[in-house]
Amino acid sequence: MTQRGAAEEHYRRLERMYEAAPINRWLEPRLRISEGTAQVVMPVRDDMFHAAGAVHGSLLFKMLDDAAFFAVNSLVRDVFVLTVSFNVYFTRPVSAGEITASGRVVHRTRRLFVGESALADEGGAEIARGSGSFVTSRFRLSEQIGYR
Repeated sequence: MTQRGAAEEHYRRLERMYEAAPINRWLEPRLRISEGTAQVVMPVRDDMFHAAGAVHGSLLFKMLDDAAFFAVNSLVRDVFVLTVSFNVYFTRPVSAGEITASGRVVHRTRRLFVGESALADEGGAEIARGSGSFVTSRFRLSEQIGYR
C-alpha cells in the first residue's frame, strides 16, 4: 500500500470508530478526515435544546472538540490522542438546520498538539470557536475500539 493509501485508510478507520460510538448513534454526526483537518456535520434537532430553545452548549463543545481531536489524530496512526484542555467561545445560538465544525492542527511537537475548530450554522455564520491541547496516549488504536 502506498503512503497516501495508508493515510487514507487511517482516516476511514478513524471515521468508522467515531460512527460506532454510542453517543454518535444518537446525535447522528458525520465526520470527514484528511491530513491535519477534520469536519463534523450534525443535524439540529429539538431534543438537543436547552430550556431557551437552542442547542445546548455541551453539544457545541462536543462538536468543536471532535473536529480538533480528529484533526490531531489524523497525524497519529498508532495510538489514541487525549484532550488535555479545551477552551470554547460561544458567539450565537442555533436552533435549526445543520451545523458544521471544522478543525485543524495549528502546532505539534513529538507528543503535544494544539488544535483549533470553528462551528458554523448552515448559512456560514460562526456560532462557536474553540482551541485545545492534545497529547498522545498509550491506548493503541485497535478493532476493540472500532478502529477497523
